[in-house]
Amino acid sequence: MIYCSVRKDLVPFRKCQIGARTVVESYSLINNAVGDLIIGSNSRIGVGNTVIGPVWIGDYVQIGQHVLISGLNHKYENIDITIAEQGIEVSPVRINNNVWIGANAVILAGITIGEHCVVGAGSVVTKDIPPFSVVVGNPAKVVKKWDDQQQKWIKNHEKSS
Repeated sequence: MIYCSVRKDLVPFRKCQIGARTVVESYSLINNAVGDLIIGSNSRIGVGNTVIGPVWIGDYVQIGQHVLISGLNHKYENIDITIAEQGIEVSPVRINNNVWIGANAVILAGITIGEHCVVGAGSVVTKDIPPFSVVVGNPAKVVKKWDDQQQKWIKNHEKSS
C-alpha cells in the first residue's frame, strides 16, 4: 500500500515493484528514474523517507522515519566544470531480508546490508554490513554481532581505526 501523499517519481522504462503487504508511508519519495526500485513483501518504508534507485529492499524490512537510501551519487572530480555538469554515477543498494533501519539513517550508493541487521538511528552507512550485525554512528561501525554458538548478541570489542 502506498499512501496518497507519497511522491512517486516513477518512469515507465524502469521497474518499480512493491511486494504484498508492504507499506510506503506518508510524505515519502520513491524514484526509479536512474535505476530499478524493488521492494519485497511485508516491509515498511516509514514517514518522510527518500528511496532513489537502483535499490533492492528485501522482505520484512522495517525502515524508520526520514531515512535516505540512494543508489546514485554526483560526480565532482573535474574541477574545471561545475559539479552539476558532471552528471551522476549509479551503484545499486541492496538491503537483505529482516533488516531494521532506524530514523534519520543514510544508506549510500553501492552498499549491501546483510540479513537480520540493525542500523542505529542517525547512522551513515558507508561500507557493506555483514549479516547479523548491529551498526551505529557516522560512519556506521559494527557494535554487535550474533554468535551462533552462544545464541546471543556479542558486543564487538575491535578498536576503531
